[in-house]
Amino acid sequence: MFGNITFAHPWLLTLLATVPLAIVWYILKHNGIKAPLHIPSVEMFGDTGKSLRERLYHLRFVLRSIALSLLIIALARPQSKMSREDMEVEGIDIVLTMDVSGSMLGEDFRPNRLEAAKDVAQNFIDGRKNDRIALVEFAGEAFTQTPLTIDHNVLSRQLSSMRTGLLEDGTAIGDGLATAINRIKDSKAVSKVIILLTDGMNNRGAIDPESAAELCGEYGIRLYTIGVGSRGDVLYHDERGVPYYAQSDLDEPMLTRMAESTDGGHYYRATDKNKLDEIFAQIDEVEKTRIEVTQYHQTKEEFKIFLILALIALALEMFLRTRD
Repeated sequence: MFGNITFAHPWLLTLLATVPLAIVWYILKHNGIKAPLHIPSVEMFGDTGKSLRERLYHLRFVLRSIALSLLIIALARPQSKMSREDMEVEGIDIVLTMDVSGSMLGEDFRPNRLEAAKDVAQNFIDGRKNDRIALVEFAGEAFTQTPLTIDHNVLSRQLSSMRTGLLEDGTAIGDGLATAINRIKDSKAVSKVIILLTDGMNNRGAIDPESAAELCGEYGIRLYTIGVGSRGDVLYHDERGVPYYAQSDLDEPMLTRMAESTDGGHYYRATDKNKLDEIFAQIDEVEKTRIEVTQYHQTKEEFKIFLILALIALALEMFLRTRD
């Protein structure tokens, strides 16, 4: 009954300190009035025993102390709180699907596209503490870096370690999306989301990107696609550090169709890191709104039981006083 008790006026509980002080005063007072009486013999008194009044004398003080304690607790207004939600939420499962092809080293983002995307993705992860998140990377092939997990420390370490050159080069968007689908399709979460980030067009892999996007719709997965890269020539440096320029070959029409083939999906274009920040912030806000639940909190006053018990203790004390 009292497992979830709080007090409206907790400072009044400090008055409970007066109870042990009163007990000490009572003990000292009654010890002090027992002056010694010298008599030659006790045989004349016989075995008279103690009267009921004598036996119950100290009980009156005990009852007064109990009543005082209970009244102080009642004045502090103990309350129990109950909460109820109108729906039960299991959370959101998200798969971040990141392009790690060589073109992600373009320096139109600082220090380059991949590092800027990793920074923004990390901020996104930091804001989703209650969600399971997986990490998939792709270039000419796809690979699961981290399966769905609530351990965001592990996720952050894997995200930080992502770099180009570890996978066959190219852009297998369809394979990357298919791998992400396999990570999340059997999830029981109320919302399943894939965020796919790329700067190129599909030129590798065995799976057509738009066919993979249709699978998202069948599994109830919402797909957000993000195209990164500025328009026009982009600065790169080769392995020897020699600068050169190349144009982005981003397939925006395809990425748009992919996203819009899923319920609530959307395509975004990021031409710099600030825009990429804004995109992830928008996705973060939309996904929070979609599963918002209404909570009902009810506070119940619990002082009555303490007040009733205090009155019972006072009534017993008054009854014993009339027996004098």
